[in-house]
Amino acid sequence: MDVTMKKVIEASYLTADSAAQYRTILRYFYHQHERMRDFIAPEEILEYMRSIPHFSDYQEEQLHQQLAQLVKWNNLIARQDMTNAKTVEEYKKKRFRYQSTPYTIEIERMLVVLEKKVGDTFQGSLERSQFDRLLQAITSLQHEMEHQLPKNAEEYMRMWEDVFRYFQTIRTSTADYIAYINSEQTDQRMQTEAFLVYKNQFTTYLRDFIVSLQKTSLQIGERLHELTPQKLDVFFGKLIEHRKSIPRLEDVSTSVEEWRTEYIEYWDSLRQWFLGSSTQQSELDMLQWQTNEMIRRMTRYVQRIGERQQHFRSRKNDYLHLANWFANSTSLDEAHKLSSVVFGAMTIQHLQLEEGTTDNLHSDTWDENPIHLSIKPRTNRYREKTKPGAMTSNTLKKMQQREQYLEERRQERALIDQYMNEGIIQLSEISKVDPFVRKVLLSWIGKSMASKNHKVKTDYGMVVKVTIDNSKRILLESEDGTLKMPDVRFEFVEQGSGLG
Repeated sequence: MDVTMKKVIEASYLTADSAAQYRTILRYFYHQHERMRDFIAPEEILEYMRSIPHFSDYQEEQLHQQLAQLVKWNNLIARQDMTNAKTVEEYKKKRFRYQSTPYTIEIERMLVVLEKKVGDTFQGSLERSQFDRLLQAITSLQHEMEHQLPKNAEEYMRMWEDVFRYFQTIRTSTADYIAYINSEQTDQRMQTEAFLVYKNQFTTYLRDFIVSLQKTSLQIGERLHELTPQKLDVFFGKLIEHRKSIPRLEDVSTSVEEWRTEYIEYWDSLRQWFLGSSTQQSELDMLQWQTNEMIRRMTRYVQRIGERQQHFRSRKNDYLHLANWFANSTSLDEAHKLSSVVFGAMTIQHLQLEEGTTDNLHSDTWDENPIHLSIKPRTNRYREKTKPGAMTSNTLKKMQQREQYLEERRQERALIDQYMNEGIIQLSEISKVDPFVRKVLLSWIGKSMASKNHKVKTDYGMVVKVTIDNSKRILLESEDGTLKMPDVRFEFVEQGSGLG
C-alpha cells in the first residue's frame, strides 16, 4: 500500500477529546528535544503540568494513562528505567522514561511555524536578495564543476544545501506573497480609499523586485542551461559519498540509486522552474506576469478611487470663493476681466487651428500671422460652386511604383539567396549575416511557431519549413551586434510562381 494512503495515527492527539493535555505534554517533549534532552521522566512532566494554572489539579494517574495512550499512537517511546530502582518493589513497578518519536517532533515543529502565522492570511515576501544569493551559489557550483578543485564531500553537500535553501525560500515566499495579494481580503482593502496611502509603497516594492529579477534571472537561466544532470554526475557522486559516510545501522547500499534519482529530480525541478519545458511555461515567466498584473490591478483601483472621489466631490466651496472674488471687484470692467480668466471668452464657440501654425509652446499668439477663414452660410441649400474637370490617368505612375517595388523584392531575394546552400539555410553554418536578412529570418521563425506544420509562405513566393533545435545554442553575428539563439534550419520545400 502506498505511504500516502496510510492513516497517520501519530496525529490523533491533535483531535482527541483531551487534546489540551496531549498537546501540552508533547510540546514540552519538543522543547526538551530542541535542548538535546531526549528521555524525560514522568515526575518531571507532572511537575511541569501542575505549574500551569489551567492544569493545577492534574493527577499522576491521569498522566500515566495519557503517556500510555501516546505510546500507542506512536508519539512516544517508553524505555524502562532500572538505574534508580532501590528495592524489588520499585523494580516491579517498571519505572519508565519517555522519548518523543521523529514523527512527533516534525508535527510539533510544523505547528510552531503555523502558530506564528497571523490569522488566516498568507504572508511571504518578494525578496530581491534571494535571487542574488541563488545566482552566487549556482555560480560557485559551476566553477567547481569546471575546475574540479579538490574538496571533501562535506563541502559539496554544503554547496548543494545552499542552492536549494535559497531556491526553497524563493518558491515559498513568492508563492505566499502572490497568494496574499490575490486573496479576497487584500482585494477588498485595495478598493478602499485607505489603500491610497500604501499605493506608492506597493508599486515601488513590486517594480524594484521586477528590475532585480530581470537582472539576475537570465544569468541564472544561462548557468542552469549549461549545468545538465549529466554534467553534474560527479557532483552527485560526491553527495552520495557524504551520505554514505554518516554512520547508520541500516544497509545503505540499496539506497544509492534512490539517492541519485532524488538529486536528479531535485535539480530538474530547479531547472524547470527557471527554464520551463517544451510543454510547460516556466514558473519564472509566470511570476513576472503575475507581478506585472498586480501593478496593473493596483493602478486600476487607484484610478477608480480617484474617479469616485471626483464624482462625489462638492464644488460648493470653490463657487463661494469665486463669488467672493466677483463681490470684491471694484468695477464692472474688472469683473469682465475676471470672468474672461475664470470662464473664458463668452462669444467664441469653436477654436480651429489650420496648417502652418507653430508647435512652439513659448510662442505668443500675437507673434503669429493671422489666418483668413471663409465662413460658409448656415443653410441646407448652400452648395459650393464647382467646375467640371478632366479625369487624369495615373497608369504610368502606378507602373513605375510597381516596378520599383518588384525591383526591391528582387534585390532582397538575391541577398537571401547568398546564404542558401542547396535550398537550405542553416544558421550555425553562417558566420555573419546582414541585419535585414536577420530580420527576415526572425520573422519567418515567428510565423512558423503559429503554424501547425511549421511552414511559412514568404513574400517572395516561396514556402519555407522552419526547424528549431533548442538543444543547440549559436551566436548569430551581425554589424549591429550578436544574437544568442537556438540553431534554426530553413528548408525551402516549395518554389512559388512569384519572383524568381
